[in-house]
Amino acid sequence: MSAAPHRASHWRDFPSRLSTRLLMAFLVPTLLFLAVTGSAVYHLARSLLEEELGASLSNIAAATASQVHGERMLTIDPGDDVDGTRTWRSLVRTLEGVRDASGVRRVFAVDVHGRVRVDVGGGLPVGAEVPELARDRLELARVFAGQHAASQVLFTGSDGRLYKTGYAPISHGGKVVGAVGVEGSAAFFGPLQRLSRTFTVMGAGALVALAIIALLTARGLSRPLRRLMDSALRIGRGDLTTPVPSEPTLEIGVLARELEVMRGALESRDRQLKMMLAGVAHEVRNPLGGISLFSGLLQEDLRAGAYSEAQEHVARIQRESAFLQRIVEDFLAFAREQPVTRAPVEAPALLSIVCELSSADARARDITLEVEAAPAVLEADGSLLTAAVLNLVKNAVQASPDGGRVRILGAEQDGGYAIRVHDAGGGVPKSEQERIFEPFFTTREKGTGLGLPLARKIARAHGGELHLASSPGDTTFTLTLPLRSTALSRPR
Repeated sequence: MSAAPHRASHWRDFPSRLSTRLLMAFLVPTLLFLAVTGSAVYHLARSLLEEELGASLSNIAAATASQVHGERMLTIDPGDDVDGTRTWRSLVRTLEGVRDASGVRRVFAVDVHGRVRVDVGGGLPVGAEVPELARDRLELARVFAGQHAASQVLFTGSDGRLYKTGYAPISHGGKVVGAVGVEGSAAFFGPLQRLSRTFTVMGAGALVALAIIALLTARGLSRPLRRLMDSALRIGRGDLTTPVPSEPTLEIGVLARELEVMRGALESRDRQLKMMLAGVAHEVRNPLGGISLFSGLLQEDLRAGAYSEAQEHVARIQRESAFLQRIVEDFLAFAREQPVTRAPVEAPALLSIVCELSSADARARDITLEVEAAPAVLEADGSLLTAAVLNLVKNAVQASPDGGRVRILGAEQDGGYAIRVHDAGGGVPKSEQERIFEPFFTTREKGTGLGLPLARKIARAHGGELHLASSPGDTTFTLTLPLRSTALSRPR
């Protein structure tokens, strides 16, 4: 089984995985934040309110203790509550007034042994032990040492509510003889718990809203990404003709544009490759046919003993073989992706080298080569650039009439450097000027049609361009290149 269906299936799961990841990215941090923040706020508010309640109850207890006469309190004995003695009734009225005025549930007075002298709201008889004092023994130790204190632990009353107790010492003659206890309801816990529930509901609502936002965001991202994915899969399957649709989102739009540029480049390269293969097949067929024809004639002449004719056929076979070899070499030079190794190149020196390499062909036709080059330093691959200009000069020499002149000019132009190769040949017809840079397009019988396309390819690889301006008797190829300073300033 091929890997393509598996890869397509893998990509089909992309939107759902993107939605899951966005949900996790939105919800998990929010859930943790709400849980931690809500818990911290709840416990902080509870702690502050408990502390405030304890301080309030201990202050009420202190105010009550200041109204209690310690010596008279100690005179209350078991049974006084039954007999209703005057001292007991007086203390009860005092404590009841405190309870009614402050709204607390219970107010009681005990001696240093923790036995009840008066209990308003609790119902314990005189002389009974208060069970809650065992729970608050540490606080009572501080109270009997002369300090105010409040119970550290909330307790649940018979009505199911939470309560807290505040204590204050009762003194007589500079000595602590007892304590007042005031029990108050932690009524604030009702609103606090309601607030906690409200916070929980709001947090759940926020999570649901974030989930919806995450899903909508994932959908908004997955749709253009799916379109890009489909385009990439089409390109991978070899469909290079369907354009990549543009996307409105900035980042995804950049990806779409770059993918479209890549598709266009691949389509152009594929079309060029097909054209080159067709051109190679066409160009190779002619010399191969000639070689086959002349080799058959050579065989017949050798059998007949006509050695002079045989030598002519051998020469023709060699010419066709040389032309075939040139086709292959030009094809490889054009098709090969050669890396550009940039280095400083003196423009006058480069054009002089090209002139020397072209001099033999020029002398054969009595053509004069003229070089005029302004000093400049190019950032270029010397060997590739030499090959490109050499192709232009050879083309000009072949197009020039016998005894003519080819001018090679170099000068700065528009912040770059322009190399112009001028000849006075018959020119290129306008109908052919658009096709002259196509691979294998040639008007000469023994031309490969790859020299000019290769020259333009080398020019573009250097960040330059190759243009043609032609009319009868005046043809100029202009190769523009960036100067060294310009090239170095560009990011690579």
